[in-house]
Amino acid sequence: MNILEDLKLQYKMGGIVQRLIFWNVGLFILSFVFFSFEIRKFLYPDWLALYSSSSHFVTKPWTLFTYMFLHDGFLHLLFNMLVLHFSGRLFLTYFTGRQLLGLYVLGGIFAGFVFIVSYYFLGMNSALVGASGAIMAILIATATYAPYMLLRIPLIGTVKLWQVTFVIVLLDLIQLPLNNTGGHVAHLGGALFGFIYVKLLQNGTDLSKGISKLQDGIENLFSPKKKTPFKKVHKNTYQKTTFTKTTQEKDINQKKIDDILDKISKSGYDSLSKEEKEFLFKVGK
Repeated sequence: MNILEDLKLQYKMGGIVQRLIFWNVGLFILSFVFFSFEIRKFLYPDWLALYSSSSHFVTKPWTLFTYMFLHDGFLHLLFNMLVLHFSGRLFLTYFTGRQLLGLYVLGGIFAGFVFIVSYYFLGMNSALVGASGAIMAILIATATYAPYMLLRIPLIGTVKLWQVTFVIVLLDLIQLPLNNTGGHVAHLGGALFGFIYVKLLQNGTDLSKGISKLQDGIENLFSPKKKTPFKKVHKNTYQKTTFTKTTQEKDINQKKIDDILDKISKSGYDSLSKEEKEFLFKVGK
């Protein structure tokens, strides 16, 4: 199995967190067309980045979505993807992948809206890119639902999840007037939405349902419709035996697939052996 096939399999089997990481990394690579080598900085056009100007938002409302998949440099991307992987794994301990995607999108939109409103009252103008607001929503949502979840952090020891999130939010508040004000405002906006999301969910309201329905519509639009042709059925001993054998083979393969998926959910895709990866790639064709 070559590298490209391995990446395809990881994308297919890795779950929503891995797919979000793939999307962010892929778009970061594509965004190099906007990189200025003279000043060594990304110059995103106003139809992709989110600008604080209300007039800009009114004419380009889609930037409230596109900004959360763009990053201002490799370190910006790397840090966000590490935190996404960390917080996403924690979130999926209690919730579903569809809820995570919905929270990511809605949290990012809410964080962007908070950024626009805050800068309007501050009388400032700036641009915003990055997934950190959406990721903060996922992290704070998990901490709101399971604040006493224990985490083992190297060189520090065992700490509670609420303690980690408290330090992160406190650092955002401290740095708010110092630098990257827009980014810290978006972080706090995402954190607020994550808290609201879980509180409403505990009362029976799942805000991510709308995103899930949209996801279903897009998947149905691009998935080919299965046609069921008429078939002639013949009864004979030979075919009956063949059918039983085929069914047994399918049951064995399905059990093997289930065992591999359990291994991925517990230890990650990288824990699979070469033979297991090749088996998944073959059955996934």
